[in-house]
Amino acid sequence: MVIRTGIGGWTYPPWRGGTFYPDGLPQKKELEYASRAVAAIEVNGTFYRLQKPSSFRQWHDQTPEGFVFTLKGSRYVTNRKVLAEAGEGIAGFLNQGIVELGDKLGPICWQLATTKRFDADDIAAFLALLPDRHEGLPLRHAIEVGHESFACAEFVALARKAGVAIVWSENPDRVAIADRTASFAYLRCQNLHSDIPTGYPPEELERLLQLCRDWEAGHAPEGLPYGGAADDSAGKEGDVFAFMINGAKERAPAAAMALAGMMKGSP
Repeated sequence: MVIRTGIGGWTYPPWRGGTFYPDGLPQKKELEYASRAVAAIEVNGTFYRLQKPSSFRQWHDQTPEGFVFTLKGSRYVTNRKVLAEAGEGIAGFLNQGIVELGDKLGPICWQLATTKRFDADDIAAFLALLPDRHEGLPLRHAIEVGHESFACAEFVALARKAGVAIVWSENPDRVAIADRTASFAYLRCQNLHSDIPTGYPPEELERLLQLCRDWEAGHAPEGLPYGGAADDSAGKEGDVFAFMINGAKERAPAAAMALAGMMKGSP
């Protein structure tokens, strides 16, 4: 079981010139550098368009052993009225060459529109379309929902039956659901502050640290909003992925590294 802290993407101009990347670092070296500073990267580009197999192969080769990429699922799959009809889109996404990542492939995060309402039959059909393997490569899936109608026991039960993680989304535009429904937890932390060098004040980093440790150990943290019974989330220990994604994005690498340092007992 591993707790990984990470960032969204690696190409971001404000990270250059000493903010994150050393001054003068060639852009072609940015992934190599970032993958040695954080433990995981969520790839947002896969949300907008398919990538080439050669790109996945290069990403694999430029990163160290043990590093993990998570992929945002295609918007052409998730931004549709009827998710149950997304089978062809899911197949196209999986066939773009993700197997080139090998054991560096982490979960696939399927992000629904904030306006998408919970429909039990549609969601059940969509979750059933998500395979647990592709060309022999094990797959893990997470789903990030937005509308408050998803905060119910029925959705939690469907996700748990499918083994799909419900993303813990710290975003005022998305409903927060703390239920553990898979063998891993997935956090998207989006409240970074530009006036704080580490993105979050110490007490907030400590809160996130405790969340990660609780979910790694299989505890159900108290005081969080659950769609189902909190006790049903206990005992599901596993890997944790905690991404510093939005808000003051220029602070995301510092936040991810600060949280990782706290986990290791560093100042």
